Amino acid sequence: MKLFKVIIGLVIMLIASSVQATTLKLSADIDLLVLDGHKISGSLLKGADGLELERGEHQLLFRVEKSFHIPAHTPVTWISAPQIVTFTARSRSVLIQLPPLASVREARMFDRKPQFTLVDEKGGEIENKRDFLTVTTSGDFEQAMIHYNLNGENASVPRFAQSGKHTALSAAQEQDLALNRRSAAERMLHLWYQQVDAATRQRFITLMKALHTS
Repeated sequence: MKLFKVIIGLVIMLIASSVQATTLKLSADIDLLVLDGHKISGSLLKGADGLELERGEHQLLFRVEKSFHIPAHTPVTWISAPQIVTFTARSRSVLIQLPPLASVREARMFDRKPQFTLVDEKGGEIENKRDFLTVTTSGDFEQAMIHYNLNGENASVPRFAQSGKHTALSAAQEQDLALNRRSAAERMLHLWYQQVDAATRQRFITLMKALHTS
């Protein structure tokens, strides 16, 4: 019975938080590397076309990956320089809108002058600050973003650099960290429920009913 109450409480919190959440929509060409100072696991995004964000300021580090098929040549894979964009989420959704990248020529143009926009669900452009990452520390993008955010660059958010520092935490900070972890778990469960098929959702509902009667 206690477990049932926990599940019900979690579902209620998920429903309530989803009303205030912003969905970051990702195209297949975008590789999200770091979100708000934290490295993003590929398994988290696998099979998902979006990620739930809390309303407020966010910072993304991403790159664009494309494969081009040239006649009489082996396919060419192009990866852009890592792009940084900082924005405030206020809308229901945010989409990174890329320019046409149908050829190697267009990809090289993007390398010289990256052109992309952030738009909301109505197609309106979202104000943002942007930059690109020129140096990584042995491929460690999370560490590279810590240095970037501490250097006062155009799209820096200093508080996102704090997450990577290994410092002693006070009791209050430990509590805040626990709350953040719980919030992340709730977002993961919400994302899972949105992605699973109807049969899996029904099994989840059946489990809840079984717990209620136990």
